[in-house]
Amino acid sequence: MASAGALFLLAMPMSATAEDERAVFGWVEKSTLEPWGVEVKAKLDSGALTSSLDARDIERFDKEDEEWVRFRLKLEDEANGETFSEWLELPLYRSLRLRGAGGVDRRPVVLMKVCLGDTIYEEQFSLRDRGDMNYPLLLGRRTIGHLGLLDVRSTFLSEPECGENAPLVEHDPDEEEAFGDEASSD
Repeated sequence: MASAGALFLLAMPMSATAEDERAVFGWVEKSTLEPWGVEVKAKLDSGALTSSLDARDIERFDKEDEEWVRFRLKLEDEANGETFSEWLELPLYRSLRLRGAGGVDRRPVVLMKVCLGDTIYEEQFSLRDRGDMNYPLLLGRRTIGHLGLLDVRSTFLSEPECGENAPLVEHDPDEEEAFGDEASSD
């Protein structure tokens, strides 16, 4: 029995060391939207499954027999205080239907890239006018799961430092089932 206890104690530091090597992020972090490098504050919210981005004038349309989304980003670049405004057209990845106290909200979801720390992550973002929110970018559990650990007591533990050789974590559609779904998707 003593041997089993000693074995357990020997194993503990190894697992703690492996855990310590994972990046730690606070509940609010600086991030950049890629490829533009626009710095925005991101709220890491473990209560949300899908990440959300502040988008305006959202419109769905057909392009080459596929559904696309046209929208406008209008964000304050935290690095220089300037307004970044850009119209984007991206393929619709999926639609998200959320039920809340105000009824059903149907949102388009697109794939976009965000830099946190020294890595670029291609993630799902639901598009929504977040003008009344404190943070233009909300990162949900799907994204947080790729980042590392979340320290809910801290903020701004990392700086976005993604150069042209930054590693890219591409979106993996096979991960969908691991997270379940926040509501129905149509």
